[in-house]
Amino acid sequence: MSNTEEQTMNRWLPIAGGVSMNLALGSLYAWSIFVGPLAAEFGWTRTQIGWVFSIAIVTFASSFVLAGRIQDQRGPLIPAAIGGTLVGLGFVLASFTNSLPFLYITFGVLVGMGNGFGYASPIPVGSKWFPDKRGLVVGLMVAGYGGGSAIFIPFGNALIAQFGWRPTFRILGVILFLMCMVGTWLLKNPPAGYRPEGWNPQAAPAERTLRDIPTAEMVRKPTFYALWVAFCLGTTAGLMVISQLVPFAESAGVAFGVAGLAGAIGSASGRIVSGWLSDMIGRLSVLRVMILVSAISMPALFIWREQAVLFYLLVFVVYWCYGTQLSVFATTSADFFGTKYLGLNYGLLFTAFGVAGIIGPNIAGRVFDASNDYRYAFFIAAGLAVVALLSLGLARPPRREAGAVT
Repeated sequence: MSNTEEQTMNRWLPIAGGVSMNLALGSLYAWSIFVGPLAAEFGWTRTQIGWVFSIAIVTFASSFVLAGRIQDQRGPLIPAAIGGTLVGLGFVLASFTNSLPFLYITFGVLVGMGNGFGYASPIPVGSKWFPDKRGLVVGLMVAGYGGGSAIFIPFGNALIAQFGWRPTFRILGVILFLMCMVGTWLLKNPPAGYRPEGWNPQAAPAERTLRDIPTAEMVRKPTFYALWVAFCLGTTAGLMVISQLVPFAESAGVAFGVAGLAGAIGSASGRIVSGWLSDMIGRLSVLRVMILVSAISMPALFIWREQAVLFYLLVFVVYWCYGTQLSVFATTSADFFGTKYLGLNYGLLFTAFGVAGIIGPNIAGRVFDASNDYRYAFFIAAGLAVVALLSLGLARPPRREAGAVT
C-alpha cells in the first residue's frame, strides 16, 4: 500500500471515533423513556420534568463554546475525555434522584456539559480531514448522535421494564463512558497543512471561504445572526417532539417504540443524506428545503396522529429535517468561516440550539399542562419554522477572499 493510500485509509479512523462518541452522546435523546416512570413515582408535571431536557440542551450548547475553544487550542483529546466522563457520571448519579433539583444537576447539567465537551470534538476533526467531502463526513459523524436514540430508546425501555429506572441509569452510564473513551482514543487532528491528494481548494463550492475568519470578525457579520436565528427556530420543532415523543405517542395510541425507531432512523438518515446533498447542491439550498418541509410536517403530524402508518412516517420526516440541520449548519459554519477557529465559531452558532432547547420542550409542556392536549404546540412550532426560513433567506455566502486555505 502506498503512503498516499495509507493516509487516505487512516483518515477514516477519526471518523469512526466520532461515530462512537456521538452514538454515546445521542443517549440524551432517549431522555423521554424516563419521563413516565419519574412522573409516576414522584407526581411531577410534564413541565417540571421537561426542564431536565431543557437544562441539558442549554448546558450542552453553552459548554460547547468553552469546549470548542479548548479544541481549537489543544486538539480533541481533552474535551472528548472530559465529555465522556461527565456523561457517564451524570447518568450514574441521576439514578439516586429523589428531588427535581438533584435531577436538574445530575442529568441536566452534568450530562448536558458532557454532551457539549464531547460533541465539540468530532466536527472540527472531520472537517479538517475531509475538506473534499465535508458535508458527507460531518453527516456520518453526527448521524451517530441521531442514531444513538435508535439504540438506547428500545434498550433503555427493556432495561426499565426488567430492572426499573434507577438501575437503567447506572447501566447506561457505564456503557456510555466506555463508548466515549473509544471515540476519544481515535479522534486526532490531521497534520498541519494537510490536504487530500488531488483536492484543489480553488475548485471548492462558491459558498466556501478561502480563509479562516476569526471569531471577533465573524460576530460582526449579519450572516452569522441570520444563521443563528434560522438554526434556533428551525430546530425548535424537532426538540419539541424529541422531548415529548414517548408521552405524545402514548396519547395518540400508537407504539412509542416504533415511533422512536422511525425518528432515530429519520434523524440519522437526514444527517448523512442531506450532508451528502449539501456537497452537491449547496448548504443553504438543502437547509431551506428541509426547514420548509418541517413547517408543513409539524401540523400534519398532529392532525394524522391517530393514523399509525402516517404517524410513523411523519415522525421520520420531522426527525429527518431536524437531523439535517444539526449536520448542515455545522458544515455551513466551516464553509462560511473556515476551520482554524471552527470550535469556537461553531460553538457560538450552536448556542442557538441551546435556546431552541428551552423553547421547544417548554412549548410542548406548557400547552399540554394547560389543555391536556398538544394541538397548539405543533402549530406554534410550524410558525417558528417559517420565521427560520425567512431568516435563512438573509444569509449570504462569504466572498472568496484570498488568505489561508481551509
